[in-house]
Amino acid sequence: MTGAGPDVWLGIDLGTQGVRAVAVTSDGRLLGTGSSPLTSHRRGERHEQDPGQWWRAVCSAVGQTCATGADPRRIRAVAVDATSGTLTLTDRHGRCVVPGLMYDDGRATVEAEQVNALGEQQWTKAGYRRMQRSWGLPKLRWLLDRYPNALTDGWRLAHQNDVINRRLVGHEVPTDTSNALKSGADAAAVAWPGHVFAALGIPTGILPGLVVPGTVIGEVCAGAAAECGLVPGIPVVAGMTDGCAAQLGSGATAVGSWNSVLGTTLVLKGVTEDLLHDPNGVVYSHRSPSGHWLPGGASSTGAGLVAREFAGSALDRLTDEAAPLLPTGLLRYPLVSPGERFPFVAPEAVAFSSREPAGRAEDFAALMQGVAYLERLCFDYLDLLGAPTDGAVVLTGGATRNPVWNQLRADVLRRPLSLPRRAQPALGMAVLAASACGAPGSLDGAAAAMVRPDRVLEPRSAHRSAHDEGYARLLDLLVQRGWLPETVSAHARERTAP
Repeated sequence: MTGAGPDVWLGIDLGTQGVRAVAVTSDGRLLGTGSSPLTSHRRGERHEQDPGQWWRAVCSAVGQTCATGADPRRIRAVAVDATSGTLTLTDRHGRCVVPGLMYDDGRATVEAEQVNALGEQQWTKAGYRRMQRSWGLPKLRWLLDRYPNALTDGWRLAHQNDVINRRLVGHEVPTDTSNALKSGADAAAVAWPGHVFAALGIPTGILPGLVVPGTVIGEVCAGAAAECGLVPGIPVVAGMTDGCAAQLGSGATAVGSWNSVLGTTLVLKGVTEDLLHDPNGVVYSHRSPSGHWLPGGASSTGAGLVAREFAGSALDRLTDEAAPLLPTGLLRYPLVSPGERFPFVAPEAVAFSSREPAGRAEDFAALMQGVAYLERLCFDYLDLLGAPTDGAVVLTGGATRNPVWNQLRADVLRRPLSLPRRAQPALGMAVLAASACGAPGSLDGAAAAMVRPDRVLEPRSAHRSAHDEGYARLLDLLVQRGWLPETVSAHARERTAP
């Protein structure tokens, strides 16, 4: 490395619709950004991507990042995140031999039942009790049933970011416990539960090695450097899932803090000292690079309905028309897709409204309010499990562009909410790279130095009782349909009391 200049950290985020890269200094200055689109193939429960495009998109995004101001000679380390539960199989040379099965591919229904029957004790020990059909291990079993030659031909499991890490370093790499969690990895022991895989007929030889996020797993090789515009020898750091990366990018790394991400769906992730155990299998925990735990879950409610139901509308104008109607007596349970995952598990759940809206403005108001009420229920459920929920709450995601919705969420949650200036998963990976390879030397320190706050929203008390009443009514409707357990509803009501 030559010349004077700041240390730079490169973060790469493999999302569903595209790859994003950022280059950030140790004090949080953004030097360069880049992005490149990805395409998917959906049909019913099937959702696949061509893994070949992952690397091409990474090279494009990183090339743009360097071209827009980031000197590749100053990049000290790189880390990559990916969508949780997305995987493929590779041959002995690291080439992908099957399509990438995406995070929400739901074809492994039978295999999930088998995985849960044979691994129940292990999954209970891990804190989440049951795997869902879209998780990695059921999908791995599904693939092996359809490609029986995989076991004899030396094929190996590879998560989405494993594919990129191998291309970056030019040799076989271990996977991180964050991306491998849904594939059955024991994050506490940093090991694969061999007895479960033996019972499932999956030889351990098909599994990559395991490391904790933040571990240096190699250096950028000459071939990858030439393709991406990087410099050979840059350390490559084991990353995390996109949800965990978004949490690091929000700055919510201290015990008791939470990151609420409202995009297509609602994702809530926090930090606890100890592993959280959920008897209902709703919440699962990743292992933090700091040694703490990152519990959370993803709801099927979210802002995805805005584009679907209000396409073509002038959203700023619609928001202005909806704002005076809040709180509204129209209750909506706004599911983006059928089936709920968090704050309760109900595969049969469907969206509903308490009555017909008086107009589009009231319908939009009820949509925003319904998501806020579900967000409150998520926190009530986490409190029921014993998680610390009194720390800072940071809002991120595309919906934070709507100031009325932000304030509504603060009012409904009855607590201050903060918004960082530039939060995204790619920034979280830059934070992880900095914590692993340079000063400040710790995850909390790197996050504090690199994630810059924007503003804090204080809750308003004017409509507190109306929101409490509306929230209680929604709880009743969810219980009546048999989706929300009575114990959860009762605890939520207790927390509603002054």
